[in-house]
Amino acid sequence: MHRFALAGNPNSGKTTLFNGLTGSTAHVGNWPGVTVDKREGVYKKLSEPIAIVDLPGIYSLSPYTPEEVIARNYILDEKPDCVINIIDATNLERNLYLTTQILEIDVPIVLALNMMDAVEKRGDYIDEKELEKRLGIPVVKISALKGVGLDKLMERAHEACEKGRKGKTVIEDLALQHLIGDIKIALEGQGVHNPTFHAVKLAELDELEVLMHKDTVNMVEAFKETHKDEIFGDDFEALVADARYKYITKYFSPTLKRKNKEKFIVTPSDKADKILTHKIWGIPIFLVVLFAIFHLTFSENFLFLGGFLSEGWVSLEGTAFEGVFGSGGINSPGVILMGLMEVLTGTIADAVGVWLSTSPEWVSGLICDGVLGGIFAILGFLPQILVLFLFFSILEDSGYMARIAFILDRALRKFGLSGRAFLPMIMGFGCSVPAMINTRTLADEKEKLATVRVIPFFSCGAKLPILTAVSGAIVAYFGVGNVDLITYGMYLIGMITALFAVVLMRETTLKGDTPPFIMELPSYHAPQIRNLVMLLWDKAKHFIEKAFTIILASTIIIWVISHFNFSWKYLPDELMHESILGGIGQLIQPLFTPIGFGVQLNGMGWVFAVAAITGLIAKENVVSTLGTLAACLLGSVVNIESDGGISAVSIMIQNTGITLPALLAFIAFNMTTIPCFAAVAAAKGEMANKKTFNWTLVFWIATSYIVASAIYFIGTAWWAMFIYIAVAILTVIVIRYINAKRVSKEK
Repeated sequence: MHRFALAGNPNSGKTTLFNGLTGSTAHVGNWPGVTVDKREGVYKKLSEPIAIVDLPGIYSLSPYTPEEVIARNYILDEKPDCVINIIDATNLERNLYLTTQILEIDVPIVLALNMMDAVEKRGDYIDEKELEKRLGIPVVKISALKGVGLDKLMERAHEACEKGRKGKTVIEDLALQHLIGDIKIALEGQGVHNPTFHAVKLAELDELEVLMHKDTVNMVEAFKETHKDEIFGDDFEALVADARYKYITKYFSPTLKRKNKEKFIVTPSDKADKILTHKIWGIPIFLVVLFAIFHLTFSENFLFLGGFLSEGWVSLEGTAFEGVFGSGGINSPGVILMGLMEVLTGTIADAVGVWLSTSPEWVSGLICDGVLGGIFAILGFLPQILVLFLFFSILEDSGYMARIAFILDRALRKFGLSGRAFLPMIMGFGCSVPAMINTRTLADEKEKLATVRVIPFFSCGAKLPILTAVSGAIVAYFGVGNVDLITYGMYLIGMITALFAVVLMRETTLKGDTPPFIMELPSYHAPQIRNLVMLLWDKAKHFIEKAFTIILASTIIIWVISHFNFSWKYLPDELMHESILGGIGQLIQPLFTPIGFGVQLNGMGWVFAVAAITGLIAKENVVSTLGTLAACLLGSVVNIESDGGISAVSIMIQNTGITLPALLAFIAFNMTTIPCFAAVAAAKGEMANKKTFNWTLVFWIATSYIVASAIYFIGTAWWAMFIYIAVAILTVIVIRYINAKRVSKEK
């Protein structure tokens, strides 16, 4: 099977092209020896299937970032049959810089002029035939977003891969040409593959080439010494870059015919950015957008219309759909979908309960309470997870999320953190594992470590059931607030905790210079529906697979050890406190006393401690544990609905006497403590040594206790807020004093 590699600048539409070519065949793996995601898929519309490899977005093949090294090594070492170089045709000259580097490698190349619909909309024209002639490689106009020209692109690429190609350089500077020619001859004599590329890079004194060709580099040093008095100086890397741009301007730029001859054109994206990236209003607008997302996902009073509607206007009282669409107000889309899922799971649970009514007590208990009670408590939140993920995907695909990194770079740079570090943090809203892996793009090790440590504070989809279940129970049981406001507030607490922790680390143990952050802001565009559907399907599939593997096994174990004592004698539901789980829970329960769900709870109070511990395996286990145990208690509880994760927490509130501040502390603790096993493993892989990893575990535990205890004590006694403020101010003063003393010593 032929292998084609996709190479291009960030925001050139490479991901959209990859999705358009591979569809449902795409899968994610790791680059050999490097814990950075790579995506592969298969194109099936030619006479033979073609493997497509999506290389990281890069601006050059210089070893400045891990992405550039990965792309460079793949093309040079793995030798793909063809490289499809996708460029943003609206920025032709800048994108062609990478093209001139790939041209120097002995590999067939096809140039994909993407976003041609945007070029034509502006009234511009690119003569692809003339550009093809000047480049010496096939050129195809496409629109990856609209799926235009993709089949033709693959046909030309298939034709090119059968012919082979020798690399050539565009550098015309006579002195540099002479140096590059001499190095190339020497490398060819050594049997080096891709001699043109390596010769140019060695002339630049590229650090990787210098290590690989220590003998040949003497030629460059000798050339420098001979020509040190000439006007062009000895910064050969800058000279080569200048030579590339001169060639692009002279030979390639004339193929672009602009309708508007003005150098600078104000685009709709530029106009939008005047508002959305405003130095004052940018962050408040982001917070409003964030609240709108949570309102659409979690609110049971959509657009706050409850006060204008009669009670029960869509309650469907007496039917299975009672309250699904609203009761005295309209439910948000996320809540409606969640209600429909609960109708489905409730119907299945009732049917299974009737079917097992004549079975032994332990059989019906294991299946109905242990398996279905835990699994359905989790699956009920799948619709809301997908809705939330959909909105975040829209923000990312539209180009708005890149603006958030830009805005926060300005705000955070003074505290030692760049906007680039915020990108993996934002990814944490989806899953902490790829977010931690993405920190490989950070060049500064201290900034990377600080970022890895705070990524779990950006609540992932697995923590969403905890927030929604507990928030819903607070509203239903205590009659306080709205689910969307509580959930939004807890997300903000996680983000504020992350930023405060990063600033604290960068001012103390991980103090260092803030690395520069250069980022191209893509033009705003409507996300592609097909891509969003594929992303949602992958998210749902992953969630369901997890529910029926890790979580299923956990719920069965929880049920078994909650119904057997240490002598393996079966216990009825009312004696769960005497079970193995009850004994373990009561043993560890005092540890959680400072944060509200310890020995101050009565009866089944130990269940919250147990749920928090099982959440270390997978955060979904927190709600599934409560769901399993609540299902066992359901027979003795009155006036509580019988299905769903919200009901499970309500049952536990009634049986434990847990307070509102303690419930908020419970959410905060699970949001900020040690993440799931998979995230812990990912974090360990990014740590320099075992000691650093161990301190990271201590950091997560300490942070979760500090944040949760602050919420609990302030919620219990409001005046405790002044104590925490005083401690925070004192901490800042001490840090500033120590830093000032350190600076004076260095001077």
